[in-house]
Formats: sequence, C-alpha cells, structure tokens
Amino acid sequence: MKEVSIKLVSGEEKTILYGTRVNEIFGNLLKEKTNNPVIAARINNELVSLSFKIEINSNVEPVRLFSNPGIRLFRRTLSFILAKASVTLFPERHLVISHSLGDSYYYYYNGQEEISDKDIDLLQKEMDRIVKNRCDIERRVISYNEAINFFQKINQPATAKLLKYRNDSKIPIYYCGGFIDISYEPLLPNTELLKPFKIHNYAPGFLLRYPNRKTPDKLDPFKDMPSLFSVYKEYKAWGKILNVNCVGKLNELSENREIKPFIRVAEALHNKKISQIADSIAERRENVRVILVAGPSSSGKTTFTKKLSIQLRVMGFNPVSISLDNYYLPNNEAPLDEHGKPDFESLYSLNIDLLNKHLLQLFEGKEVEIPIFDFKTGKPKDTGTPLQLTKRNILLIEGIHGLNPGLTPQVKDNLKYKIYISALTQLNMDDHNRIPTTDNRLVRRMVRDHHFRGNSAEITLNMWPSVRRGEEKNIFRFQDQADSVFNSALDYELAVLKIYATPILRTIKPGNDVYNEAIRLLSFLDNFSSIPPQYVPDQSILREFIGGSAFSY
Repeated sequence: MKEVSIKLVSGEEKTILYGTRVNEIFGNLLKEKTNNPVIAARINNELVSLSFKIEINSNVEPVRLFSNPGIRLFRRTLSFILAKASVTLFPERHLVISHSLGDSYYYYYNGQEEISDKDIDLLQKEMDRIVKNRCDIERRVISYNEAINFFQKINQPATAKLLKYRNDSKIPIYYCGGFIDISYEPLLPNTELLKPFKIHNYAPGFLLRYPNRKTPDKLDPFKDMPSLFSVYKEYKAWGKILNVNCVGKLNELSENREIKPFIRVAEALHNKKISQIADSIAERRENVRVILVAGPSSSGKTTFTKKLSIQLRVMGFNPVSISLDNYYLPNNEAPLDEHGKPDFESLYSLNIDLLNKHLLQLFEGKEVEIPIFDFKTGKPKDTGTPLQLTKRNILLIEGIHGLNPGLTPQVKDNLKYKIYISALTQLNMDDHNRIPTTDNRLVRRMVRDHHFRGNSAEITLNMWPSVRRGEEKNIFRFQDQADSVFNSALDYELAVLKIYATPILRTIKPGNDVYNEAIRLLSFLDNFSSIPPQYVPDQSILREFIGGSAFSY
C-alpha cells in the first residue's frame, strides 16, 4: 500500500498510509483537555478540515480555535448551524445573510418585514440544542450536476446560480444531521465548540452575535451602530435598484452583455451620495470650516476627497486640502509601540499642538506656514508652504485619525464636519455566504501596492494583520462619531480587480507562510466572471487602485 511522509511542527518526521485523515495524526492533541483545542490543520500551508485526506508528502501544522483562522472558521460554522436551525424550524422561509455589524452578522428573511421575539427564541433554542448534542460536521464531495440540482430543489437559487458560472467536476459540501450547504472554507469538526453566541432581534431582521477576537470566550455587551446600519440599509436599497445582490446575478449581467449600463448606474449612485454629502455640508456653511475624512486602508479616501471637492465647488466653496502626513513629528520623537519600534500610526506621532494652532489661525484669516515632512530624512523641512483662507475656502483633511476627538481638541465641534468612508459591500456569494468587507479592501490594496508601490502580493498579505490592528485601534471605534458615512464599495469591482489580483496571487507558492491566504483569495475571485477594466469610468474610485484615473495622486 502506498505511503507518504509528513513532518510535524516539532520537527518529527513520520511515514503514514496514503489517504490518512488529519484527525488520525492529531489523535493525542484532539484528546487534550484545553480551552483552545485543535480544530483544523495547515497541510503545506493550506488550511484544511480535520477530515482531510493526506495524499502527498506534507508539512502538517495544527490550527487552534483561538488563532486568527480558527476564529474565522468558528464564525463560518456558527453561520452554517444557524442555516440548519432555520431550515428545521421554518422550512418555507428564505434566510439571507447580509453583512457584519460590530461583532455580529445581520440576517433577514427574504420577503418578511420583521421577525417576532418568539421566533428569535425558537432559533436560539434550536441552535443551543444542536450545539449541546455535539453534532458532527462532515465534508463531502458531490458531482457538479448533483450540486446544481440539489440547490435548485431546496430553493437556494443564489447558490445554484453561482455554481452555474463554475466548471468544477466536484463540489465540496458540508453535511450535518441531514442538512447540506456550501462553505468556502473548512468548518469545525463538530458543534460542541460553538459557544458563546446569541441571536438578537434587530428589526427588520436579526443579529447572530459572536465573540470579539480579543475576548473569544465571552460575548461583549451589545453596542448598537445605527449610523453604520443605515449605510448598509441604503446600500441594500441600491442593490434592489441595480437588481444584483449576489455574485451569480453579477456574472449573469456579464454573460448577457448588460454590464455597461449596470456600471453607469452604480457610479451614478456613488456620485449622487457624494452630492448629498456636499449638500449637507452646505446647510452648515455658516459654521463649518474644516472637513475631516477618515477610513480604513484602501477605502478610497483620496478619490472620494477629490470628488467631494468638485461637488463643494458646485455649492460655491473653494476647497483647500491639507495632508496630515506633513504634521508628523520627527521620527526620533515618535511614540514607541509594544515592540519598542516607532509607532507611526499612533495619533501621537503627529504634532497635534501645531496642527490645532494652525487651524485656529487659519479660521481667524491669518497666514500660516504648513510644514512639509521629508520622509527621506524623517523630519519636517526647514521651510513649509504658506496658506491663508478666504471666506469661500473650506479645509479638507484626510487621514486615519480624522474622527478621533484627540486630533482637533482645540477646534469647536460646530466648526468640524466628519466623514467616515469604507468599502461596505452588500454583495453576497450566495444567500448563506457573505463577502467580507475586509477581503474587498485587501484585494484593492494588493492591486494598488503592486501597481504603484512595487510591492508583491506576499508583502501586502504579510503586512495586512498589522494594518488591521491599527484600524481596530485608531479608526473603527470612532466611526459612529461621523456626520456622514460614505460607502465606497462598487458591486462590480471585484470582477475587475480579479484580472489584476489573480496573476500576482499565483506568484505565492506552497512553501510560503501566506500561501493559504493566497489560495483562499484565488478561490474566492474565481467565482467572478471578469469585467474589462476599460469599462471603468476615469473618475471612478476604483481607478485609485487599478490606474488610469482622471485625478492625479
């Protein structure tokens, strides 16, 4: 019988039978009494389930529940079990996952205006029962035609439509107690680890709450985010206007050559929203002197600010932009992070006193000298740029700290207008699998970094966890303080970005630590039918990442 060799993290090498499952190798580890159990594995840096069969010589590494991939698989499995509970209780209803909201996923029943507290209680109890019974979750493979027919039969048209645009001969599915669904990543081996969680009524749908990454063993107190939810609600309404809410429908437009008018409408909705924000600023024109724009990495802040400037000119303003980068303290004065290295993402890496002094002087009509930071020398240049405001001028400041009250403590609130911007996609893979906003931004950044900064996909993927930590610390906790929120996501953009991202992701090979992220993203993008870049308008926010913009950066 054929044998293969494996190498464990400890350095131990073993010979095993061809087709041995991962859980047989981790036998002793799986018996450990621990709060952080092994729930999956990396085989040659690819994330796989414990039931995966090893068929080639492999490096084998356990993945634990409280690791970053472990937490992601926990949430995917929780969503899978919610879908199972819903089918059991309400087989006639059509459950749809919508988006994340804090430490929750928002769900609704298609065509149902609201869900009763009684139904919420039933869902909670059914999920609790499934978890308590330690139901096994098994990965299986079925034929392509069988998968299409099955999902059409059980009224999951979005899944069937998505599969229509793939040509895999075998489709992996997950099975649990008679329930079958697709997952685009491995799931936990059974349900006993799926706690804590809570279902929370949130009209017109409900929230599936899960633990925060920092406290994976408990649920934090519920924090409402009405302004962010309203943006998602507005974007879902756009989805209805565009008649596209899943990747299969987007692919259908490409196949039927209807994608150009779709793109025009999507871009027009963007421009309309920017115009509305300019109207809102104009309503406060007697007071507002500075507009602060903040958002996470690759949210399109720069292009948004340029497009907002155009709309402000229409309203009679003469916008002037100031870069926060020019207010950096000298590198040797920057605060240090927990590793003793300069923390340039900290608010206190900026000369806040000088910034506030300049703002107040500008509002009084005085001339100031805006510093110019020299990134080569790591300190401001000896001379800066003179600036004086007229009555028609309004300042625009873009940067990650724009919503932080600590940035402009000396400026009265009525003089400031704060805008939060992010790519909050409303598009789903299918009814039970969402497209994470983070993945949308990551693909944007990878393409932009490769085009304009000479960075490989490997560099971007390696730095992304650090970028995310900085966002959690410096941006997300202030997002509800914004006067306006702009959603920069475009439903068609991943079908364009795919053309640029796929070849650079394929440069990452199995021996690389970020290989699993690369193949995860490749598998994700493979669901999209490509859209030619030339269809993208030259003033689109997407041009900030793929090039060819009418704006200079």
